Amino acid sequence: MFEQTFKNIDDVLYKDAGSDSELDYVGQTSWILFLKYLDELEKEKSIEASLSGKVYEPIIEDKFKWSNWAVPKNKDGTPDLNNQMDAEILVSFVENELFPYLSLFKQKAENPASIEYKIGEIFDELDNKIKSGYNLREIIQHVDTLPFKSREDKHELSDLYETKIKNMGNAGRNGGQYYTPRALIRAMVRVIDPKVGETVYDPAVGSAGFLCEAFDYMKKRMDETTENMQILEEKTFFGKEKKNLAYVIGVMNMILHGIEAPNIEHTNTLGETIRNIQEKDRHDVILANPPFGGKERFEVQQNFDIKTGETAFLFMQHFIKSLKAGGRAAIVIKNTFLSNTDNASVALRQYLLESCNLHTVLDMPGGTFQGAGVKTVVLFFTKGEPTKSIWYYQFDPGRSLGKTNPLNDKDLDEFVSICREMPESEKSWNLKVSDVDEKTCDLSVKNPNLPEEAPLRSPSEILSEIKSLDAETNSILNSLKDII
Repeated sequence: MFEQTFKNIDDVLYKDAGSDSELDYVGQTSWILFLKYLDELEKEKSIEASLSGKVYEPIIEDKFKWSNWAVPKNKDGTPDLNNQMDAEILVSFVENELFPYLSLFKQKAENPASIEYKIGEIFDELDNKIKSGYNLREIIQHVDTLPFKSREDKHELSDLYETKIKNMGNAGRNGGQYYTPRALIRAMVRVIDPKVGETVYDPAVGSAGFLCEAFDYMKKRMDETTENMQILEEKTFFGKEKKNLAYVIGVMNMILHGIEAPNIEHTNTLGETIRNIQEKDRHDVILANPPFGGKERFEVQQNFDIKTGETAFLFMQHFIKSLKAGGRAAIVIKNTFLSNTDNASVALRQYLLESCNLHTVLDMPGGTFQGAGVKTVVLFFTKGEPTKSIWYYQFDPGRSLGKTNPLNDKDLDEFVSICREMPESEKSWNLKVSDVDEKTCDLSVKNPNLPEEAPLRSPSEILSEIKSLDAETNSILNSLKDII
């Protein structure tokens, strides 16, 4: 049922003149889903307050409640057609009254971590792209059928929402922002093994895949006490996102996973100088996939000690500075990070090796990121002690990865199960940092344990064999003539 509803929504958006791509489909679905969720949340809190003998103060004024403007109903639950807005008026109301009203919540909210602040953040820059009032009405009616009450409902909705994000893929993306395969994220989370009481941070949060997977992992492994759930939902996960659409998608994704007011800031992480990062700003765990290939302006580069235009390399400095002593990180990055010869790249590798224990490098094959030919590695490191030895694992799924053959959880089971032992094999090896060239600090993937291939023959040897084979062929043909 839920899957068909999402398909119906996409079909309507496809027909609308204002929605051009999967990016628009996800974005427009997100703000409508959010308002439906908000209405259900208000009803739930009102009931809880009533049962406790308290009075609940609604967040949203009556005029702007979902049940009043979107789907007015009679007392028996049937649609109240008399109070339903005309299609032409509906779009005008959404754009000229509803969005401006909701955007003001950002200024009125006392706490940035509150749901009120999130409302303001989401609608501050968001635009309604659904131009037909009839299409908007139809989408609203589809969304109204989706339940948000039980855990099972939210779980199914979150799975479907993840599928929408995945289908969105790289459509219209720039600056190297790609959908990170969830199987890879889950393997990274399993290796890092975050615990309740630790904070988990992603400063390039995107669709919040890392935070959502970490939430699911920790929730399954903890005692579900009221205290633990409160810690997990309110004091564990933190993120930052620059792009407005990605921010909305990330917040909605976390809400569907069960976090009422996600601690995601709508800000440019790289616009903040790392020299101002204090202990209170640091985290136990960082999980991230910074944008590939993005370039930053000169003034942004001044916020960092190692100047470079490469977005991912600026993020790497932010990651290291933002880890607590003993904190753990798993970072997806282009494999060229390990071997680039420019001064900034060499200095950054030296800084990483001196300030952190880069204990593991997972080398991923091409095709891991659908629609992007870039090759990546995952860096696993712990802050506080210099690196002495690095264990490399060259992942080979035994097939070409792609849209019809995506990465799955089973693919990475071996890596997760043996990474703590760090064994030597045909696809894994250890590198002593003392053996690394101090000038280049080259950490590129060079597997010394691959079986030796037969040496290539010289041209003269090849020509000699060709002559020998020709002579043998002629001899056979002459013998056949004699027989005939």
